[in-house]
Amino acid sequence: MSKNLILLGPPGAGKGTQAKQLVDHYGIPQISTGDILRAAVKAGTELGKTAKKHMDAGELAPDSVVIGIIRERLKEKDTAKGYILDGFPRTAPQAEALDKILKDLGSQVDHVISIEVPDKDLLGRLTGRWTCKKCNAMYHDKNKPPKQKGVCDSCGGELYQRADDKEETIKERLRVYHEQTSPLIKYYQAQKLLRPIDGTGGIDDIFGRVKAAIG
Repeated sequence: MSKNLILLGPPGAGKGTQAKQLVDHYGIPQISTGDILRAAVKAGTELGKTAKKHMDAGELAPDSVVIGIIRERLKEKDTAKGYILDGFPRTAPQAEALDKILKDLGSQVDHVISIEVPDKDLLGRLTGRWTCKKCNAMYHDKNKPPKQKGVCDSCGGELYQRADDKEETIKERLRVYHEQTSPLIKYYQAQKLLRPIDGTGGIDDIFGRVKAAIG
């Protein structure tokens, strides 16, 4: 039985970690919009060339391009047993377009996994992150503090906080996520496909909940 999954979750909810667990456990590919856009650009496909024009101008690729690239990717053989869509759809119109693509391919979404973490917990997770200027190693005030404050354990480089890890930036990212995703949540709730998952606790505990929701 195929496992066609969509993975939703705000920044810092641990989507990347859970996606990797799903890939390893079920042997299905993770389809990340960013990755396939970059691959299409590198391959120089017609859709890739159009995407590149927008990306070079600092714009998001338009829906028509993203949907076209998703359509091509879902036709590939490795999706026969299922897939994990990560970063798509982001809006209700994209979800409607995805439904049309899947109908044409004789397929459908089985589960929409929504990893849910309170905003205050996400702020704690994300604002505590520090990155090494030299080797890009990541640290966290609570979860993985460096031995010496402000200094990388690996290479002795200076640790800094990236602009997108600062509190005001994260609050704005969360606001945009909730604003964009709330119609999407309602869309999949109406289809009885939404599986809300408590995203707090250990990685294995969360993955246990994900597996139970998929069944």
